[in-house]
Amino acid sequence: MITAIREVRRAKGLTLEEVAARCDPPTTAQTVGRLETGTRTVSVGWLNRIAAALGVDSADLVRLPERPDIAVAATLDASGAHAPRRAASVVPPKSAPGMIAVTVTGAAGDYRAGDEIWCQPLDPAHFGKAMNRDVLVPRPAGRFLFARLIGREGGKLHLLPLGAGSRQQVVTDPAWIAPAQRLVRTL
Repeated sequence: MITAIREVRRAKGLTLEEVAARCDPPTTAQTVGRLETGTRTVSVGWLNRIAAALGVDSADLVRLPERPDIAVAATLDASGAHAPRRAASVVPPKSAPGMIAVTVTGAAGDYRAGDEIWCQPLDPAHFGKAMNRDVLVPRPAGRFLFARLIGREGGKLHLLPLGAGSRQQVVTDPAWIAPAQRLVRTL
């Protein structure tokens, strides 16, 4: 089986040691390196452990002929565009089960008309994972609020709507919230 473990790990800026520590249960950097290079056979169990450690789907780590990777031609930083130091590729976006989207029809904060914001709903027990992130919050009568989650006190969420001059809003006991996970922007 040909895997993209190394490419995904490097694209996420993680070392072998960091991936090994994120595995459940933790493993060694040497084992992760062997799985990357094909020196050790990658079982489905290992594939699932490494995928969870990298925060991707297992399918993102398997190279399939009908699923093309996108070659990285350059890297960009404050000093400009540069050729990559080594060959790399990125995996096209794939949605997770249960994801919902927000389509942007007019500029709002950092978002532009035509953007798609992919969000993953969370139940109240996991709201803390969305602190300081943009979230979609359901409101009564089929309305929504899309804002930055800036605080939480019990069942009250403190939200800062997008755009300059917006006033903080408090929403009490929403059934769910959906933090932004991926921005899809067509240029």
